[in-house]
Amino acid sequence: MTKISRALVSAYDKTGIGELARALHQRGVTILSTGGTAKTIEEAGVPVTQIADVTGFPEMLDGRVKTLHPKIHAALLARREDPSHRAQLEAHEIEPIDLVCVNLYPFVDTVAREGVTEEEAIEQIDIGGPCMLRAAAKNHRDVVPLVDPADYAEVLRRLDEGKLDLDFLRSLAQKAFLHTAVYDAAVANYLGAQPGAERLPDALVVGARKTRDLRYGENPHQAAALYCSAEGEGIAGAVVLNGKPLSFNNLQDAQGAYDTVQEFDGPAAVVVKHANPCGAAVAADPVAAFRAAWDGDPVSAFGGILAFNREVSASLAEAIAEPGRFVEVIVAPAYQEEALRVLREKPKWGKNVRILACAPPKRSGYELRQISGGFLAQEWDAVRAESADLKVVTQREPTEEEVQDLVFAQRCAKHVKSNAIVLVRGEQVVGVGAGQMSRVDASRMAVQKAGGRAQGAVFASDAFLPFNDALEVAVDAGVRAAVQPGGSRNDEACIRYADERGLAMVFTGTRHFLH
Repeated sequence: MTKISRALVSAYDKTGIGELARALHQRGVTILSTGGTAKTIEEAGVPVTQIADVTGFPEMLDGRVKTLHPKIHAALLARREDPSHRAQLEAHEIEPIDLVCVNLYPFVDTVAREGVTEEEAIEQIDIGGPCMLRAAAKNHRDVVPLVDPADYAEVLRRLDEGKLDLDFLRSLAQKAFLHTAVYDAAVANYLGAQPGAERLPDALVVGARKTRDLRYGENPHQAAALYCSAEGEGIAGAVVLNGKPLSFNNLQDAQGAYDTVQEFDGPAAVVVKHANPCGAAVAADPVAAFRAAWDGDPVSAFGGILAFNREVSASLAEAIAEPGRFVEVIVAPAYQEEALRVLREKPKWGKNVRILACAPPKRSGYELRQISGGFLAQEWDAVRAESADLKVVTQREPTEEEVQDLVFAQRCAKHVKSNAIVLVRGEQVVGVGAGQMSRVDASRMAVQKAGGRAQGAVFASDAFLPFNDALEVAVDAGVRAAVQPGGSRNDEACIRYADERGLAMVFTGTRHFLH
């Protein structure tokens, strides 16, 4: 393709539209457009032909129908080398369109707004734009499909050099189809989250855009990138305020840390290392919570990821930056300016630490995990332990303080890789056994981490106890109360053992495996 005679430009995002239209006009291209885009082009001093003048029909139905007309789509879909196509165009007085520059209504931004109504969302579903893009992309041998402002300059350069070759046009077509696919996925997923929709529909659509390449994946020989499915949401859309580029492992651990800290209503801090919380605490203020979380396992905390559910103040930043500490990532809803200054300047690692500002995550849709040949989909584990969920099954009832710790421990265990055992004392994690093949080994690990702090602590298991062995390890170390889902054939034996040892034990009825 070496020549462009007519271009259709109709974009919601007007970035660079005036400059593109002017550059095309200077190259002898006739510009067609609609509504607001036509006004932008006119303001840039470029003559423009309204689509209504081409089709002979005005915009209809409050703008829902503008470009849905044979004089537009035949102009896009006609194969230039096919004599019958050319004859049909001539018979109906249709001139070919050689370039389509379109981007779509901001559906994703609209549905991300707080309080948006379903009617408002529906009106932001673009129909004409995707139709034109798909038509141009299908006929990319003869039509330039242009969806990304970053490609405008390259198209103009290649046009000047006569290098609008098939490989380049094919790449633009792929980008156009990806653009419409992600858009349609956002619409489908929004509708799937509305009342009455199927919990797990017959088909799942994943739509995400690459926002950055990562240095590498879990290991240096693996390529990796970050894709965002919802602009500005969650860890993927967090604002990076400082530090080196985020790695694949940083992002996974940051997600785990932020998920865990959202379990708590009071000021909380969580430390994650290699995908598992190694420290967590709730306290009267974020500084006290941080110190308790770090002290839960200071050896493992070194080089870990920190998450907070409160703004990071200057005093909290000072505590984080104390000598002997080193962290890779900090995640919080917000930061005081003085806190950022302290974190960037005070510790030796300040210029490298990744500081993320991230709103609490919105959990909608499904959790997806890839397997060879497909995906596993499940609802998010949104169940959060509450004191009202605890069913006392032993002769001794837990004290008020023990109930508080049992709830805290169960919320933490939910985010520890199974098999998981968590020991807690005073709403501070003091021992974690994570990812063990046997639950008794997880209990031994938690007790070892806790040391003397196991005395008077509570014990949480992410799943039922099939035998007494894991509980025995903890009770021998001084644990006074336990929480588990229950549901084992050996529940009665476990309860008898707890009664013999004077242990208070509660069942929740909810398992929290995390693989």
